[in-house]
Amino acid sequence: MKYALNLIILLGIAALAYLLYYNIKEPIDFRAEKDTRLRAVGEKLSDIRTCQEIYRDITGRFANSFDSLAYVLTNDSIPFEQVFEDPNFPGDESKFIYKTIYSSAIDSVNNMGIDLKTIADVPYGEGSKFSIASDTMTYQKTLVSVTESATRFKEFMGIYASPKYAKFDNTYDPNKMVKFGDMGKPVLTGNWE
Repeated sequence: MKYALNLIILLGIAALAYLLYYNIKEPIDFRAEKDTRLRAVGEKLSDIRTCQEIYRDITGRFANSFDSLAYVLTNDSIPFEQVFEDPNFPGDESKFIYKTIYSSAIDSVNNMGIDLKTIADVPYGEGSKFSIASDTMTYQKTLVSVTESATRFKEFMGIYASPKYAKFDNTYDPNKMVKFGDMGKPVLTGNWE
């Protein structure tokens, strides 16, 4: 009887130790995984933003689909304006010579390590794609281009996509968007930065 009681107490202690370990480990694992996945998604959104800025330099507006973004960046060139001082009038800014040169957009994109074939894929998203939208709007009496690209936490958080994990991070909501840009104002900042 004494051995049975000791065994039951020992099993109870082991169960409590496991619960204590799990209750400490689970929030640490969640935060580490969230940080890792959010960093990867943020890097991909930064790549999309860079591609959109190059697209705007070429066309004057933002791309409304990943297909058109990839097509223009693969087949078009980025204009660069060079400014030369007129040798006959040194130092006279009104006599500067302006010349536009073009550089292959795909070379620039490849040099940055951006893969246009997978640009729309959400990291850890198991087939999920980023949304992309663009339009023009009047902002302070000026017609401007706006864009937005986004995904939701639940698309890339895997097993942590449940609202129950908000108990470990009060800002966490699986339906919250991770995005850059805004369709209502001309900004290109990301909300993860």
